[in-house]
Amino acid sequence: MFDTVLVANRGEIALRVIRTLRRLGVRSVAVFSDADADAPHVREADVAVRLGPVDRSDSSAAETYLRTDQILAAARRTGAQAVHPGYGFLAENPAFARACADAGLVFIGPPPGAVELMGDKINAKEAVRAAGVPVVPGSQASAPTDEELVAAADEIGYPVLLKPSAGGGGKGMRLVRDRADLPTEIAAARRVARTAFGDDTLLLERWIDRPRHIEVQVLADARGTTVHLGERECSLQRRHQKLIEEAPSVLLNAETRAAMGTAAVRAAESCGYTGAGTVEFIVPGIDPDAPASAAEGVRDFFFMEMNTRLQVEHPVTELAVAVGPDSARLDLVEWQLRVAAGEPLTFTQSDISFLGHAIEARICAEDPERDFLPTGGRILTLDEPRGEGIRVDSGVAPGTVVTSAYDPMLAKVIAYGPDRPTALRRLRAALADTRILGVTTNTGFLRRLLAHPDVVAGRLDTGLVEQTAQQQPALLAAPYSPSNAVPSNATATTGAADATRPVDGTDAPTAEPPTPAHLLYYAAALARHLELTPAADPGGWTDPFSLPSGWRLGGAPAWTTHRLRALGQDPVSVRIRSITAGNVADATDNSAGLTREVELRLDAGPVHRARATLAGERLHLTVDGLQTAFALATDTTPGLAAGPVTWLGIEGDAWPLHAYDPAVESAAGAGAHHGALTAPMPGTVTVVKTTAGETVRKGQPLLVLEAMKMEHVIAAPHDGVVAELRAAAGATVAMEDLLVVVTPAEEAAEPAEVLS
Repeated sequence: MFDTVLVANRGEIALRVIRTLRRLGVRSVAVFSDADADAPHVREADVAVRLGPVDRSDSSAAETYLRTDQILAAARRTGAQAVHPGYGFLAENPAFARACADAGLVFIGPPPGAVELMGDKINAKEAVRAAGVPVVPGSQASAPTDEELVAAADEIGYPVLLKPSAGGGGKGMRLVRDRADLPTEIAAARRVARTAFGDDTLLLERWIDRPRHIEVQVLADARGTTVHLGERECSLQRRHQKLIEEAPSVLLNAETRAAMGTAAVRAAESCGYTGAGTVEFIVPGIDPDAPASAAEGVRDFFFMEMNTRLQVEHPVTELAVAVGPDSARLDLVEWQLRVAAGEPLTFTQSDISFLGHAIEARICAEDPERDFLPTGGRILTLDEPRGEGIRVDSGVAPGTVVTSAYDPMLAKVIAYGPDRPTALRRLRAALADTRILGVTTNTGFLRRLLAHPDVVAGRLDTGLVEQTAQQQPALLAAPYSPSNAVPSNATATTGAADATRPVDGTDAPTAEPPTPAHLLYYAAALARHLELTPAADPGGWTDPFSLPSGWRLGGAPAWTTHRLRALGQDPVSVRIRSITAGNVADATDNSAGLTREVELRLDAGPVHRARATLAGERLHLTVDGLQTAFALATDTTPGLAAGPVTWLGIEGDAWPLHAYDPAVESAAGAGAHHGALTAPMPGTVTVVKTTAGETVRKGQPLLVLEAMKMEHVIAAPHDGVVAELRAAAGATVAMEDLLVVVTPAEEAAEPAEVLS
């Protein structure tokens, strides 16, 4: 075994590898960019080395985690004997694997030749086809031209799938259903492939109807033994990015499982593979109208690609696969290390079986309510779930700043159970207990996805998530989302009479229960209201006139108004007034504690009686007898335009609520142009397709913004002239930064200018 291993990665996979190294007594070396200087993987390692230019700070992947020379220098400096690449970055780069060998370092992964062969999807298909592994019909040329791709599509029929030959992780893949769209999609796919992988070679495959993505884990030593560790179902995807993975698959019968395992071993042996790898297959789904006999025998399956590295979803295999008579679990990172150190596998295929069920959910910094656009920010609160059968592989901590420079995945939550229903229940509960405030994530969305009737029943395919979002969006919608709060303007029952209504409990308001979205606004307003309460002096006395009680002489307490705005929503007003016994003493001697009895109303809606208690980072809100607990944090970062931001979380979801000042917003709106286009997400401008002064048409692409493996096209909102162009290729922008202004044609009279 090695004495020192350098981990050439970051985030949760770096932490995952470092923890296994520590368990084995192996010294660990981390590498980090300036942006990751205080990251958990840096703190966990025995020693860490900075990556990046000496004379400036540049945390881009190209200047840090993709710099082979700097990583090798870090290995020499720290005395590392081997390098673990994790996944992503240089993990599937054959030149990096060769550079490690040339430097006298062991690359903890397959031989460079296997990485190179399987990294070329076209040649990989030919290699496994020769080994007897079924492949998807598609283009045959090693580097097909645009014309050859069109001809191949005409031959196999539509729909077809375009894929970068050198790519992975779904990046650059395009589903094309109409021949007329193919040339445009080819150009887009080549652009993404060239940017992401430095190679714009594409291949084209037949699109399988109701496809299920099922992969097989393989493990091979350098002495000729190769085994498979069963399959993982990865069909729950969005934009070809995996969301949920599980083992075993509910689709496969014993015959198909054995056939796919044998095919995976053949694929690995065809390239001389060693270490841990994954062979991915596409499997046609079962037609719901087909007879039961259709599920019998060996089902069709087709090779897609081989990932020559550890997979993100490897924990489900570690939890669900048992080895030997004592049903031992495997640590795949440990076996990567042992194989790289020359040790043989100590078990055979007959020793391996499934025992129980495991499911994993990927928590990513993205906003499901804004078409999953990447997000970012500083993590204010992080509560990770615990409990029987729960595992969390995380790469973040409170205070971590999430940027657009790297992959959006923050953590993985994995649940194990003796059967699939138990694992599903445990994972849903664990996601509900996951609280991340400060950065918008997909946690709540994943929880709702796991409750989808088709997911519960195991009726999966790679299009289910997007199909549900289009046809049954309510199944995946967040009930507490501000977008569901429709302010009431009714005044018939809750208008002028409220101003003089007694608040001593003799005239309780009667109204329909508030919606979950209204509760979110109430909680935000009450959190701000409680923050107005000053701390008591050492003697326990509080100045009654400094309390937000609304007390006034000879009348009911006054309403205190809190104006709030959620991203993308109209501002709302929540009015709050204290409930007292109606005498001066009670009204002025309010306790400085953190519990309040109040009445509140949203805009002109009904009045509700409420009780709010602040306990640590939890706000317990009781409205009309129903108590709801919210996670609470306040972002007080200096420079926030609207002041402190209140973050509230519940059931895995979280939202920022901003204070709304009508005067400030009015002044800002007066200077804004309705043709102003702002960044919908933090990211990097990769392409600028316009110039200042250019006449453009509605829908014309103006620039391309990229963040966290996602491209977003900014298009002209109307016919007009580009009056301002503030974006430049390569520039990094924050969310809502002004990019370009398009003056409507009828208003375009002033000369355009380029602003920097």
